Amino acid sequence: MSAYQGRFIGRTAVVTGGASGLGKASAARIVAEGGKVVLWDLNADALKAAAEEVGATATVALDVSDAAAVEAAAKTSHEALGRIDILVASAGITGATVPVHEFPLDSWKRVVDINLNGVFYCSRAIVPYMLANDYGRIVNVASVAGKEGNPNASAYSASKAGVIGFTKSLGKELAGKGVIANSLTPATFESPILAQMPQSQVDYMRSKIPMGRLGEVEESVAMVCFMASEECSFTTASTFDTSGGRTTY
Repeated sequence: MSAYQGRFIGRTAVVTGGASGLGKASAARIVAEGGKVVLWDLNADALKAAAEEVGATATVALDVSDAAAVEAAAKTSHEALGRIDILVASAGITGATVPVHEFPLDSWKRVVDINLNGVFYCSRAIVPYMLANDYGRIVNVASVAGKEGNPNASAYSASKAGVIGFTKSLGKELAGKGVIANSLTPATFESPILAQMPQSQVDYMRSKIPMGRLGEVEESVAMVCFMASEECSFTTASTFDTSGGRTTY
């Protein structure tokens, strides 16, 4: 049982990348603590299984890099939930793991489209529902790579740096309107996204963590759920770190 049982009673959330990893785990905890959740993900089959496991109210299969699809999904989710209090934007991909001068153009564009443009599209579509209720919590999942840059991961690092900058701008826009927006910068943690990388890249990222280990997904989930809760009331346009001591600012 969660130590915060009932924290999300009466609250509703949209979670992108909700079929696996941090998205699914965050959704599960929000539901366990009394909230209602709609899961968004590109993988329709995994989404169905995740919804049953998590206890989601509804699901939407979509590509977050499609602005029109995101607008439609926001409307569908609002209808299913009655309101949208929380957005956890967790959908993301790593892209190619190669030097900049060898980086495929299609991989670069795809990473930026999903990791950065997708975050923008989600907030653009969902913020109006939050403003209508004078309440909202936005959690944009960035990465330690967005602060420090990982070699051979330029698109991922650049896109996550963009998420940090975007969230700082968004949070300042919404300050005083009841809607809080922050980003999370995890170091590498055990997640299905690691399958998109060669083991050498995973080993490199682990070597940079002073604690000497990868994170556990629940460690980042705990931070996500604080950021998504009413307890997070005086911190916005900011970045929360779960990096095992890697980041220096």
